[in-house]
Amino acid sequence: MTTAHLAELRDALAARTARVGVIGLGYVGLPLAVAVAEQGYPATGFDIDADKVERLNAGRSYLSSVPAGRIAAQLEQGRFAATGDFAALRAQDAIIICVPTPLSRHRDPDLRFVRATSEEIARHLRRGHLVVLESTTYPGTTTSVVRPILEGSGLKSGRDFFLAYSPEREDPGNAAYPLAAMPKIVGGDGAAALELASALYEPVVGQVVPVSSPETAEAAKLTENVFRAVNIALVNELKCIYDAMGVDVWEVIDAAKTKPFGFMPFYPGPGLGGHCIPIDPFYLTWKAREHGISTRFIELAGEINTAMPHYVMAKLREALDRRRGTGLKGTKVLLLGLAYKKDVDDLRESPALKLFELLEEAGAEVAYHDPMIPRIPPTREHGGLTGRRSIALQAKSLRGFGAALIVTDHSAVDYPLVVRECPLVVDTRNVTRHIAGAAAKVVRA
Repeated sequence: MTTAHLAELRDALAARTARVGVIGLGYVGLPLAVAVAEQGYPATGFDIDADKVERLNAGRSYLSSVPAGRIAAQLEQGRFAATGDFAALRAQDAIIICVPTPLSRHRDPDLRFVRATSEEIARHLRRGHLVVLESTTYPGTTTSVVRPILEGSGLKSGRDFFLAYSPEREDPGNAAYPLAAMPKIVGGDGAAALELASALYEPVVGQVVPVSSPETAEAAKLTENVFRAVNIALVNELKCIYDAMGVDVWEVIDAAKTKPFGFMPFYPGPGLGGHCIPIDPFYLTWKAREHGISTRFIELAGEINTAMPHYVMAKLREALDRRRGTGLKGTKVLLLGLAYKKDVDDLRESPALKLFELLEEAGAEVAYHDPMIPRIPPTREHGGLTGRRSIALQAKSLRGFGAALIVTDHSAVDYPLVVRECPLVVDTRNVTRHIAGAAAKVVRA
């Protein structure tokens, strides 16, 4: 890399004239692309989904976290556009990769989207490009997977182009920590890459946290989500233990969190959802096996969290048998909430989808209500549910269900109506705790 190329990119980033391309316009990429444009950079979003591209260029949004008005404002300013033409990558100065990193059926890392995207970039790579991977992955991916693919172009990292890793930290639905308020970890493949990637993100986020290498940045993201997965598994196991003892785990947590030090509250639920917590720990366990290290603690947490939908099913069966004298076969069950967390429209890895299928396998007649998800879109693992539609909550129809199962505690749901009209309510989120008359009808699971 010549000094001229380095200085040119540094100056363009400082002046916010650097053209920034964001590949993958999902829950991570679209908010980032719009935020980049709002800070004055000319931003181009790249996606293989032609429908997404068309909707964005018409000023319409498909994510509740990115209102259409924000997109339309940047389109009007000429600072944002979407495209499916990846030849336009060559015209960008910085390219940010925000593609999925799922698990295979055997719970191994599936990097096909990262590899395919890197190969596409390599076809259009030029001297002076800054390439940043944001997709969550195991330590070493940036330098051992992405870098060799990019260098297959004949250009070299640190000499001809710059390469960095900066993990996404999106938390859909969390208004307290939007993208602009979230510190951004950055690890560069060399000092120059670190400097330039930091300069790219500094205007967009509240704080840049530079680390010594891409591997450190990759490991930091995994550590954050392993921490959460393990602690959620702990409270899920405590839930099972305390329930057998007749102790309310929610009351226990509320009491314990009054301690001003040494305790951080986590809450039980019907299973893990979202793209990060159910998946990221297994990226680390897979990489650890390569080094001959077993990850018993992490894998045990995964087993506990994965078992939660089955625990909920057992509680529902027990409640139906004890209170109504019926089994699941032929019983009408209403699932309340399909999204993986409260007040978002994100279905990724939601335990509600697993519960939907388990209920139908048991012979139940299943309907759902979710004000955020009127229709179930295609999913990788639950294709048979595609197209199902949310029903309206009405007193007459609620009386026709044998049980309501609260999976996601959306704020817009009329829980007093559900408790009043349904003969049995199984609550996995403790959302009915203050509703009058709940004690007679509600079972917590």
